[in-house]
Amino acid sequence: MPSPIVLIPARMASTRLPGKPLAEIHGAPMIVHVWRRAMEASLGTVVVAADDAAIIAAVRRAGGHAVMTGDHHQSGSDRIFEALGLFDPDRRHDIVVNVQGDLPTVEPETIRSAARLLDDPAVQIGTVAAPISRPEERTDPNVVKVVGSASAPDRQRALYFTRATAPHGEGPLFHHIGLYAYRRAALERFVALPPSPLELREKLEQLRALEDGMRIDVAIVAETPLGVDTPHDLERARALLAPRVETRR
Repeated sequence: MPSPIVLIPARMASTRLPGKPLAEIHGAPMIVHVWRRAMEASLGTVVVAADDAAIIAAVRRAGGHAVMTGDHHQSGSDRIFEALGLFDPDRRHDIVVNVQGDLPTVEPETIRSAARLLDDPAVQIGTVAAPISRPEERTDPNVVKVVGSASAPDRQRALYFTRATAPHGEGPLFHHIGLYAYRRAALERFVALPPSPLELREKLEQLRALEDGMRIDVAIVAETPLGVDTPHDLERARALLAPRVETRR
């Protein structure tokens, strides 16, 4: 049987919101809210991979697992790969789910949707996307679009990821959500590859996998979770999470 592990990369350095993993949201650091969402997905062990002792301490106070990783990593995938080796040197876990540490509103079902794509043995990496409903996002280069070929209801095989408006013509566009499920062998292969030409051009690391011929499937979900990058995003997250916090109380 597959044995998933959920890894949440978190780093203190942020140009627009310094120290954001520890930003307070209704009495708990943001990273703890993300950890809780991942725990609610009930996929398996959840571990935060951090570069600062304060993040480690916050997660452990909440009852979670956390490991210290280097501060030299260029991407979240590199950070989770180091954490995987530190936490699971005996290779008990064969599926690795990467949940970004700045997604406090992510739904547990969204996390599960990425992992379920690996039920197909031909899929090496699973990810998620949501339909774009706001017209301004169709041309926003900060909104990454996935171009895919439908393989089943609410499922696509990824052909390309881009910051451009694509595909051209009438029809829906899909906002890629930076949440991934890797087969362990696929993650090892991915991090060993050098950055690819399209990756460098678009500044999207998932293109490295596509250029190397790896298969990425995409689950289509209803909504895009809020990524917290600015003080304004943080206030939006506090508003969105208020009903959930009141329910927990």
